[in-house]
Amino acid sequence: MPASESDKALVKRIRSGEGEAWQACIDQFEGRLLAFARSRLNDQSSAEDIVQETFMGFLKALPNYDDSTPLESFLFSIASHKLIDAMRRIGRRPTVPLLLQDSAGGVRREPSGGGRAASSMMRSHEKSFAESAVVEACLADLISDFKQSGAWERLQCVELIFVLGWANKDVARRLGTTEQAVANHKFFVVSKLKESAKKARLQNVNLDGMGLE
Repeated sequence: MPASESDKALVKRIRSGEGEAWQACIDQFEGRLLAFARSRLNDQSSAEDIVQETFMGFLKALPNYDDSTPLESFLFSIASHKLIDAMRRIGRRPTVPLLLQDSAGGVRREPSGGGRAASSMMRSHEKSFAESAVVEACLADLISDFKQSGAWERLQCVELIFVLGWANKDVARRLGTTEQAVANHKFFVVSKLKESAKKARLQNVNLDGMGLE
C-alpha cells in the first residue's frame, strides 16, 4: 500500500525542521510502537529504549526515506531491527505477560471465555506487524546485496515472484532461463526469510500469499 498524502506531508514538514511535525509523528506512533516492543520484550524500560532508538533511527534514515513507503511500515521495520538486536543481547525468547495494565493504570488479568479478548487481538495484530516488518526488512537487505554483487537474475526473480506474484514458469520464460534456476533463486530467498523470522523469535510465520511457499 503506498504512502498516504498525510504521511508525505508530515515527512516533508519534518524534513524542513518543523518541531511541531516531529512531535506529531511521535504522538501518532509512539503508543503503537511501545505496545509492539513491550509485547516482544515484556519489559517496559527496554521497550521504551526500543521506541527511542526507532525514532532516532528514523531521523538518521530520513535523507534516504522513500516517500512512497507508508510511514507506519517504515517505523515498524526499524523497530523490528532494533528488537532483533535487543533479543540477541538478551539471549532468551521474549514472552507476552498474562497481566496487563488497565485504563486506570492498574493491573488486570486476561478475561477467560466469552470470545476473544481485546488484548489477544492486539497481540495478533502486533504479531502480524512483526512478521511484515521482518519480511520487508529482510527483502530490502537481500535486494541491496543482490545489487552490490551484480546478481541481476536473482534480483529480477525477487521482483517478479515476490512483488508481482508471477509463477516460476512465467519468470523463467521472461528471463530466458530454466524453471530450475528460478526455483533455486526462490528457495534461497525463502530460506533467508525464514532465517530472519527465526532470529526475530517469530514462530509459525505465515508466508502464504506472497509466493513464499
